[in-house]
Amino acid sequence: MNQRLPNAISAEQARRVNQAVRLLQKGATREALSIARSVATNASDSAEVQHLLALCHKATGARDEAETAFRRALVLAPADPAILGNYANLLKQLGRIGEALRLYRGAVEADPAFVQGWINLGLAALEVAQTGDAVRALERAITLAPSSASAWHALGNARRAQGDLDGAEAAFRAAVARAPANGAGWVNLSVVVKLQGRPAEALPLLDKARKAGFTGPELDDAEVGALIDLGEIGAALERVRRLAQTAPHYTAAHVTLAHLLWEHGDLLAPGEDPLSAFREAAEGQPGNGELQLALIRFLLEAHRAEEALERVRRLRGAANPAPALAIVEANALEELRRPEASGSLYAHIYEVMGVRDAAFLNAYTRHLLRTGQWDGAAAIATAATEADPTNQEAWGHLGTAWRLVGDPREHWLCDYERTIVLVEVESPGTFASGTEFLAALAGTLDALHKACREPVNQSLRGGSQTSGRLFGRPDPLLRDTQAAITRTVERHIATMPDDREHPFFGRKKRTASFVGSWSVKLWSKGRHVNHFHPQGWMSSAYYVSLPPSIGRGDDGHAGWIQFGQPSEDLGLDLPPRRFIKPKAGFVALFPSYMWHGTVPFEGQEPRMTVAFDMTPVD
Repeated sequence: MNQRLPNAISAEQARRVNQAVRLLQKGATREALSIARSVATNASDSAEVQHLLALCHKATGARDEAETAFRRALVLAPADPAILGNYANLLKQLGRIGEALRLYRGAVEADPAFVQGWINLGLAALEVAQTGDAVRALERAITLAPSSASAWHALGNARRAQGDLDGAEAAFRAAVARAPANGAGWVNLSVVVKLQGRPAEALPLLDKARKAGFTGPELDDAEVGALIDLGEIGAALERVRRLAQTAPHYTAAHVTLAHLLWEHGDLLAPGEDPLSAFREAAEGQPGNGELQLALIRFLLEAHRAEEALERVRRLRGAANPAPALAIVEANALEELRRPEASGSLYAHIYEVMGVRDAAFLNAYTRHLLRTGQWDGAAAIATAATEADPTNQEAWGHLGTAWRLVGDPREHWLCDYERTIVLVEVESPGTFASGTEFLAALAGTLDALHKACREPVNQSLRGGSQTSGRLFGRPDPLLRDTQAAITRTVERHIATMPDDREHPFFGRKKRTASFVGSWSVKLWSKGRHVNHFHPQGWMSSAYYVSLPPSIGRGDDGHAGWIQFGQPSEDLGLDLPPRRFIKPKAGFVALFPSYMWHGTVPFEGQEPRMTVAFDMTPVD
């Protein structure tokens, strides 16, 4: 008698397996599971059967049974790419992304031509902010399957997360060319186009999404964003008010509405609070945790910490010890200057809950700095740089902690003379003089300043900031400005020292791309509080127009930019390390993690600048 191999199944068993697979594909999950269980009775040592059993259990929601079957299947066939990939899909659903990534990698190593494996690997890497790995995996998928719209769409998301908006646009355009009926592709393309400063081009793309059958609040939200960037604030406000009413569950609408009303107080109804609609929505949806948390975070940004604390405690209670809520409660206590309570909670989150993400570690570091625990602040800030080596806030805090404890590494990190430069930007040749160019640019920028007060979550005090991305707008003068600044930055990068160990110099490449650009108009007594730029690598201030009072030099450092002094919110008695006097037509360039701010000034004319963040590009 012939003996069956351990993983082999008979012809009849194979027929029934195929029958179960077809049922599973049709959604007849219970019938498929019944067949799989029957076959497994006599073929439990078959990887194919265990794999089928796992898929059936997963489809019926029996995740524990599915995982048990997946594990058995992998014991029998440890290098099977389909088993590895499908088990990884389950683990991703369970929130076990690290384990899923390991299995996705195993799947594509076992079968380098496994297109869906590369796509799933890229999506999982993107979920945990491993954007470089995500881009590489998705580019491999496209090499294998250039006609895959889903691969191009995923690559667009990955490139956008990486800050490569040009690359994201190209990927999304490739996706919609291959699947024009996919409305989500048109929406994402429109968002990227808007982020590049071309909101007028974004609106027709949203019409294409609607014609493709895309529905949902995301579409209306994207239209609101384009209208804001076009300066059509009244239309945007009307649209977002309607969206908040028709889709009350959609958190982004309430956040956008609150920001609009905060910055454009002249549009408020008499006696209206910018947050009244937000509060009303939250009160009406006590079970919408995302909405509740968004309101609490906005309250903290608006320095309404008492209300934030009351709301988070109502949400959290004894039955909801979620780390996200605990962190927000600790932040509210810290904002209210209740250091014993916030310190105890931060320590609990760190030691007991085991939270190690950089955002939490940065909040914990701020508490330790405020309370004089400088060695502890240095240790936690170091942990934050290890958790996220490019986290600008973590490096800024670490430099401050090193300064407080007298650690000479502060000067290695900040090196206030070498890392900060003031460089002249050569004016475009289309103008007779630099003065003429700057006057024209000031007029263009002034028309974009629509708000009557500063944004809620920015460093600006006593001024306005343009919305959306400045560079990328279809304005010839802004394009010429961007090109002139890019040339200036590239010349500066070429002079920077080579130091692989340094978090600023060590990241330099041939050039850098803009990840954010905007204009700020400061009014008399206006300033920037000391801050850093979390999204960049190199940050800036390009001086377009300055009040005469700044140039006279008879008022100390009024209107100057200062470096090295931490936020006054930390309560540290540390003076600035360096001042730079602004010059019209010059740009100040410095590491994004560098504390910097503006000394208040007085004058009838505004102080107009262009600011931008950049990240390195090969």
